[in-house]
Amino acid sequence: MNITLYLLTVLIWGTTWIALKWQLGVVAIEVSIVYRFALAALVLFAILLLSRRLQPMNRRAHLICLAQGLCLFCVNFMCFLYASQWVPSGLVAVVFSTATLWNALNARVFFAQKVARNVLMGGALGLLGLGFLFWPELAGHSASPQTVLGLGLALLGTLCFSAGNMLSSLQQKAGFKPLTTNAWGMAYGAAMLAAYCLASGIAFEVEWTTRYLGSLLYLVLPGSVIGFTAYLTLVGRMGPERAAYCTVLFPVVALNVSALVEGYQWTAPALVGLVLVMLGNVLVFRKPAPLAPRRSLA
Repeated sequence: MNITLYLLTVLIWGTTWIALKWQLGVVAIEVSIVYRFALAALVLFAILLLSRRLQPMNRRAHLICLAQGLCLFCVNFMCFLYASQWVPSGLVAVVFSTATLWNALNARVFFAQKVARNVLMGGALGLLGLGFLFWPELAGHSASPQTVLGLGLALLGTLCFSAGNMLSSLQQKAGFKPLTTNAWGMAYGAAMLAAYCLASGIAFEVEWTTRYLGSLLYLVLPGSVIGFTAYLTLVGRMGPERAAYCTVLFPVVALNVSALVEGYQWTAPALVGLVLVMLGNVLVFRKPAPLAPRRSLA
């Protein structure tokens, strides 16, 4: 079951980039994000109410959902949105992939979970692999104050994503399932981002085209309702550090889709990077060898 959820998350989130690209145009990105999570929240609430699986939550759980909505469905998306204006997408992907290491560190700090050496080694190997994958893009980008700002925003977005993982893990330890917490978290996140748009004077427009509405539907259903539920379920089952290795595999799937749709051509460094990412995946999911029993000296 875990491997199915893992592959589902990687395949869905590895293909949402093209839907996000098709969102660009008439509607402001911030507004598109509001539409995405507001609609996803409505779908989740409808499913939960019809199936009578909406869990009642106390005030503490609602406050955690509010924080989760702010971190996972609001601030991190805004950070990556603005970071992409000054930093190449490849570099943003590399920064985001450090979520594996941040999740391992945060799980150690907040939940006193022991960080397995193979998880850290696998995460580092995957990060190195992404460096090879995006080397032409990274090498051709000169440093500037805007680059530093963009990197800072990308890192802040990654930390917000990791914080959202920790909050979801906390909710699941308390017995609240991702379907219920995601519904509330997406609703809170969309509401806060809508308030930001209103305060900033950003118009709530709709582009009535097949491309925009179709991509929005993809982001709402597979991208949000299924993707976030599958991923955060993995966070609860596998631990935040292993689940976050998905972030290393997303760019690999995206590049393969790009090769089919946009004519991306694989290079020797990119293939080396792909091999390193796959080796990192093997390390992350390798079960540590059991310790051999000590022999008695008697």
